[in-house]
Parts: sequence; C-alpha cells; structure tokens
Amino acid sequence: MAGPGIDLVPAPPARLAGDLLAEIAVVAGAVGAWCPALSPDGRHVASVTDRSGIPRLEVAAVDGAEPPRVLSQPAQEVVSVAWSPDGAWLAYLVSPGGSICAELHAVRPDGTDARLVAGADPRATVFAGFWAGPGRYVCSIAPGTGPDADVVLVDVEAGTSRTLARGGFLSVSALSPDGRILLARRGPRAHRHVVAIDVATGVQRPVLAPGAPGGVASEDGRFASDGRSIHLRASLPGPLLADRAGLVEVPLGPDGPAGEGRTVLYRADADLDGYALRADGTVLAVWNAGGATELCVHDVSDGSLVRSIPLPDVVLPGWSLGADGATMVAELTGPRTPRALWRVHLDGGSRAVPLPGSAPPPRSPRMVAPERLAYTAPDGMPLSGWLYTPRDAQAPNRTVVSFHGGPEGQHRPAFDPLVQCLVAAGLTVFAPNVRGSGGFGRAFMTADDVAAREASFEDVRTTVDELVTAGIAAPGRIGAHGWSYGGYLTLVALTRWPELLAAGATLAGMSDLRTFFAGTEPWMAAASVTEYGDPVADREMLGAIAPMTTLDRVTAPLLLAHGDRDTNVPVAETVQAHAALAARGAPCELLLLPGEGHTVVGRDHLVELSGRVTAWFDRWL
Repeated sequence: MAGPGIDLVPAPPARLAGDLLAEIAVVAGAVGAWCPALSPDGRHVASVTDRSGIPRLEVAAVDGAEPPRVLSQPAQEVVSVAWSPDGAWLAYLVSPGGSICAELHAVRPDGTDARLVAGADPRATVFAGFWAGPGRYVCSIAPGTGPDADVVLVDVEAGTSRTLARGGFLSVSALSPDGRILLARRGPRAHRHVVAIDVATGVQRPVLAPGAPGGVASEDGRFASDGRSIHLRASLPGPLLADRAGLVEVPLGPDGPAGEGRTVLYRADADLDGYALRADGTVLAVWNAGGATELCVHDVSDGSLVRSIPLPDVVLPGWSLGADGATMVAELTGPRTPRALWRVHLDGGSRAVPLPGSAPPPRSPRMVAPERLAYTAPDGMPLSGWLYTPRDAQAPNRTVVSFHGGPEGQHRPAFDPLVQCLVAAGLTVFAPNVRGSGGFGRAFMTADDVAAREASFEDVRTTVDELVTAGIAAPGRIGAHGWSYGGYLTLVALTRWPELLAAGATLAGMSDLRTFFAGTEPWMAAASVTEYGDPVADREMLGAIAPMTTLDRVTAPLLLAHGDRDTNVPVAETVQAHAALAARGAPCELLLLPGEGHTVVGRDHLVELSGRVTAWFDRWL
C-alpha cells in the first residue's frame, strides 16, 4: 500500500504552497478507528484502525491499562471484526490486495492460533455475519462462479462448514434462541427482504407478507429475548421523503413468522440506521435525521421516547453494545474529526468519553463545518446537500461539486479528508444528495432506478444552476468530482453539458454500465439489475447513457484515478475512458494506485490522491 501511484503522464505543475501540502498530509493522513467490537466481559475492545498505514485489527483495554495490540498480519487489509460470545475468538474479514473478494479469518484474543476459515478460493466473497455460539460463525459466501450467495455455518475450531441455505443471500442477521430459525436477507438492491429459514429443512418464507407495512423492503432482523417475535428494520409506507425505515415487530408462531406485524418505531423525518433490543423492554435506536445521528432509547411496547442520549460528534456509523446493555462503544465522526471510538453511557449520568489511546484529530485551522443547503428540481423533487465554504472566502468562489457513490450512498457531515483538502486550498465544495441517495426514504432512493436515471442526471445541472444563482459558485470556475457512481455522474455531466464544468476528476467511476456489468463480480451484477437495468434486455438503454459513447464531447480537463485491484468497479472502466480521451488529445491524466481496491485505504495513497485532486482543481479552476 505504500508504493507510489503509477503516473502515466507528467504531473501538473506544482502550484500548492509548501504549507498547504503539509496540511494536506496532516488531513488526508489522519488516523481513524472504526467497527468496534466489545469483548463479552466489556474489558477490551477490538476495532479496525489505520494507525499503521493500512487498516488492521487492533485490540485495546477499554480502561487504557494495556497498550493496543495489532492481531492481524502485516499485509492484511482488515474490513470488519466481531468478538465471539464466549470471548475465545475474533472473526475478521480481510480484503486481499484491495479486492472486494473478502476472506474470513479468525484469531485468539492473545494473537495466537490465527487461521483462514472461509474464502480461500480467490473468486469467493465472504460477507460479514454473526457468531451463533462458541466457535460457530454464520455468514454468507458468494462462490464467484455465479450470481448467488449461500448462507454457511463455519466451525472455526474444526475448520469445517455447512451450507444452511442456498441462493441470493448477501446478509445474515440472527439465529433464534433455540437455534431453529435463521434470519437472512435476499433480493436485489432496493428490493431486499428478510426471510426466515428453517435450519433443519432449509425451507424459507418471508418474515413480512408483501402487502404488510414494511413488506416491500426490509434490511435485517432480531429475535425478541423470549423468542416469541421478530423485529425487522423495514421501509414503512408514507409520502415522498416520509416513507422511512422503521422498526416492525412480527409474531413468531410454531410454524414460523405470522407475516403481519405492528410498527414499533417510525419517524417521518428520519431513517432507522440501527437498533438493539435491551433486556429491560427498551430498544436502542440509531436515527439518521438528515445526515446527523440521533441516539435514543424507546419503549418497545409503544415506541415512546424514554430518553435521548447526547453525542460528542455528529455521525455514528458503527457501535458495539455492552453485555449489560448500559454502555456502548461508539464509532463517532464529524466534519473535522476522523472516526474515533468513544464510551457512551446509555442510562444517563455520565458524559461520553474517548477511549484511552485514541488518536487526536488533525490540527488544521482551515477545516470547516458545512451548512445544509436545500433546493428544488424543476419537476418539484426536493434536493439538498452540504456546503463547505473556506474561511474568509469571497463569493462567488471557484467551486467543486462532489458526488457520492452508491448511488444509494449519502453525503453526511462526517470526516471527508478530500473535501477538507479542497477547502484548505480555498475552494468551495458542495456535496449534493441528488435523487437516488439514501437517507431520505425509499421513494427518493429509487427515483433514479432504470429508466428514471435520466431524471437524476438533470439534478446535476440543477445543482450547478442553484450554486450560480445563489451567488455561491463563479460561472466558468466550477468543477466536479465523484467516487464510484459519483465518478460516473461526473463523466455524464462532462459529456452532456460540456459548457457546465471547467474541470473534472473521477475516482473508481464507471464509464459504461454495459462493460461494468460484464466485468464486475457476478453477485454485484445480479444485485444491480434493479438499480441500473438488465444488461441484456436493457442493453440499448444502458448504451444510450454511457459516457464512453460521447467522450468526444468532453472539453474540460479530466483527472481519472483508480485502484488497480478494484473488482467492484473494474479498473478497466477508468482505463478505457482515459485511452479514448488520450487518443484524441484531450487534456486528461490517469493515476493508478497499486494495491488499492474500490476504496483507497493506504495512508500514503490517500495523501497522494488528495494532493493530486486538490492540485488539479487549483490549477484548472
């Protein structure tokens, strides 16, 4: 991960001052910690941290009495970690060489007995699951030879596995207290639903009937402690922007779930990001309210609010609840603070405190907090985004529009080092959540599916027009950047409206959805049909919206970057776009980052990429 990027053309003239380059190194190289997992006794916490330069598995004492210990191997890029209920094992996913084809590894908490337990086939992909008891881990595995993923029970100690259910399962979430019923999610994007699997027979049935509230889409499930019902996080009906994810309880009879349920938690202004059922009859709810996190305790019986829990930062992406249900280790982040671990008391009395040994946030006087900007598309669709304005900037200013990936992703006021590096260089940044983004209800998230994608393209032009009309952006000095689908959206804008943007940069973006379908992992292709269209039946439509077919219209200078190990959006998507642009002499550059996958995680590469993108827009805007 430490090697330099492959620069296929000379770098742009260096225009960034030395102090700004040093600040970019500090901001983009900031240390983070995420995916916490508390030990059963609550004395230690395992997490993923990049303090060594790449994400590794680390275990630390919650009270700071012992120094942190790295348990993963030096070359392993760790994705997530889970502690077994008896405290004997840690299971963690590894992304080999940046690939999305993850492996499942296990290690003792003292660092001994490390072993690869699933995903040895380089074509296979293991999806994180949960511990189902001492030495038993349930996960889903896509073999890589077809579109489906199977639910597998792995015996970590014996090194054996048993398939529990076949076909289409990309997530597993719970096993009933008696071990009889397994909850798993199946289906394509935006149409996923949780099914109950009879472990003995493999028979599957939807937990919610299709016509029941939440039956159209559900993400994960948990069993009540008495085993008499199932709680599901599901999309509940409502008007546009109010059809939010909430919590539904479904009775569990002798023959399985009844198929009808009652709504336990619902908010028209927020999505339920996560939840945990507590032994005292309450539920801990993590709400996404317009991008910011609200942590609340509710009564399970009627959903009433018991208490709101103040958090020291804005966004809570991950957390681990203590065995007593009274405390949690929370992964928190804000616009100026990388992901870090905090101990949060859930029943009042004490304030949240950072875990000992946490890395301090980067000291940069140029970092700013964003403000939310709301606007409306010509067809009436409500849109919004986050505006980052440099200190002492004069409006209108040169501006970069930054599109998130997904497209179901959402830009939230969390730490984004590239955004802060651009701001440090004096550039205004606007990060919109155009239609198709998550966090605003299911109808908004599916408003760009298949034939409706053209409407989402128009949101790009609407966004730029809004910035100019509001006096924020200077016409002729506006650029666009995007990661993954955001890179695709950037290419769409550059080809459809050549006069709109003065410069562009893409990272791991698709250039043609037809070649994306042909080159991505089979399970990813199968899951993406409901989002983009069928690669066979809708091939003509996919070709009509492919930037590759109209790259001759690009007039703005374009920087194209990609990790060379990416198997999600294959690196060929970027290489073919660069080759076509270079063949006709267009101003473009290609930056391939060796050993990186779909997400750039190596610190040296993060600093390099942030510096290159910042210098690119500073030069051309």
